Amino acid sequence: MCGINGFNWRDENLIKKMNTKIAHRGPDGDGIFLDEDISFGHRRLAIIDLSERAAQPMTSANGRFVIIYNGELYNFKEIKKELSEFNFKSDSDTEVVLYSFIKWGKEALKRFNGIFSFAIWDRDKEELFLARDQFGVKPLYYWHKNGRFIFSSEVKAILEYEGVKKNINIDSLNKYFRFLYVLGPETMWQGIMKLQPGHYATVKDNNLKIESYYNLEEGIYLKESKDDLQKLIKGHVERAVDRQLISDRPVGLFLSGGLDSSIICAAMAKSAKGPVKTFSVGFETEIEREKFNADFNLAKRTAEYFNTDHTPITITAKDVKDNFENCIIAMDEPVSNHIQVATYILAKEAKRQVAVVLGGDGGDETFGGYDRYYYYNFIEKARTFFPLLKNKKFVQYVGGLLGKEDLAKKFSSDFGLDRFWLFMAQKEDVVSRFLNNDLNNDFSVRSAYAGYFGKTVKDKTNQMIRADLKTWLVDESLIRSDKLTMAHGLEQRVPFLDKDLVELAFRIPSKYKLNDRYYGKRCLRNAFADVLPNFVLEEKKHGFFSPAAKWLRADLHEMAYEILSPGYSSKTAELFNWKEINDILNNHIDKKQYGLNTIWSLMTFQVWARNYL
Repeated sequence: MCGINGFNWRDENLIKKMNTKIAHRGPDGDGIFLDEDISFGHRRLAIIDLSERAAQPMTSANGRFVIIYNGELYNFKEIKKELSEFNFKSDSDTEVVLYSFIKWGKEALKRFNGIFSFAIWDRDKEELFLARDQFGVKPLYYWHKNGRFIFSSEVKAILEYEGVKKNINIDSLNKYFRFLYVLGPETMWQGIMKLQPGHYATVKDNNLKIESYYNLEEGIYLKESKDDLQKLIKGHVERAVDRQLISDRPVGLFLSGGLDSSIICAAMAKSAKGPVKTFSVGFETEIEREKFNADFNLAKRTAEYFNTDHTPITITAKDVKDNFENCIIAMDEPVSNHIQVATYILAKEAKRQVAVVLGGDGGDETFGGYDRYYYYNFIEKARTFFPLLKNKKFVQYVGGLLGKEDLAKKFSSDFGLDRFWLFMAQKEDVVSRFLNNDLNNDFSVRSAYAGYFGKTVKDKTNQMIRADLKTWLVDESLIRSDKLTMAHGLEQRVPFLDKDLVELAFRIPSKYKLNDRYYGKRCLRNAFADVLPNFVLEEKKHGFFSPAAKWLRADLHEMAYEILSPGYSSKTAELFNWKEINDILNNHIDKKQYGLNTIWSLMTFQVWARNYL
């Protein structure tokens, strides 16, 4: 796992500056390649083949092709067997990616099972090729204007080029305050884009062409018996974990206490030669300590059950205050999530003992773990059995009488974008309070998400799951995992996003995934019932809570008032209604109206703007 930079002209000074900007991603090596029309930079985090033979940029034996690569190819040994005509100089997966491209071209991407973003320069054709993995685990940003193309693993490196202007993308601003992240391919900056998951790009003669090479298709749904399905799931998960343990450096696990990371722990314990190193995070708080440390305490019990080498870490409000800005700088893009500091500190501590960690990201999205999937399905069934619920005016009228307006809107919503919006977006009446009217535009946001619901699949709940896989998972969850771990030179891998496993999960009818609002992922839970302790199997699904809402009323309230003021950033002074923001903050602190998401999103944006605009 590494960091990559490049552009389509020669400039040694600029490529070195870009490498320095992302040095945290690759503390083990620094390399550049210069040609007349290309500059490549690479920061190395050595994981597989620690020798200098695997250093990058890497050139093919004939000197024609040069690669810079960020990622891990879990099936590289199998692919290498098909490349016997090439003389390999290393044992790295980087070289396998390079020669796979030389042999099969873009078709090589369909063979890859891993997490990656890479660039290959063809010196003969003077053509640049870039690609990103199927599910977007590894980031890749680019800027293209007036014949100049520049790319990097992180935006902060692209901003080193003085030709890139730091202007806000107003459409992205609207997306952010409704969903708390920026949906790709756009970013918060005008002109800076994200190469989408499952896509590749070519740059030749200053022309950029982007195409898709992978799309998660519905396929034929499985009809296996319950027992056979459970064996199939268990086998796929264990193989995914086993594949992702490949490393020449120590591997650990972020153990949250939930079902997904506990399953990974069980699979790791099965194949590990010694105790698995596990890491978990909790919160030091005098208020509702049990509530905010439920997962933390469960992780301790799970670690004891599997006899892991466990490191529990506790953070305080002071830790949040001291690291809030560092987290936002590390993230590049504004993503509002109050557990970021916890992840940031957890990664920092884990790096002291391991170079790689596995995490449970993607398990809820692939196997239907969130309660919203249950509600999507429940509402659809209710509307089928009680057609009167399809009468929106009637349902909303009754909801108004009962004081359940939000619930009535959800029950009267059409399946697809409308229902997705009601469950995932922040409330419009709140956004319109603080975002100035001349900037506020929910239509552009709806248009951006509409494409994920254009083609209806047979299993409607699986369609919602796929929408999450392509939106929230990529641009909120996975970007956090990558940026906050790589900020400390720590590689995180995600077994539940193994290509074979995701494709299997998407062919499982949602009725086998859903149970009730508290116990999702039924088929996954049942598949590991024989190896997990009962206290994990019987634990109800709940979110990963932090005491952020409480801390805003105490230790963090001075910081909040400072950040949420028009004088904090000159770049944002004209964007917001500051009186309304002050009222929202006051009402939360005075316990008149809960406002954590709104306050945290504004604080995040303010700190981001001060550092990046």
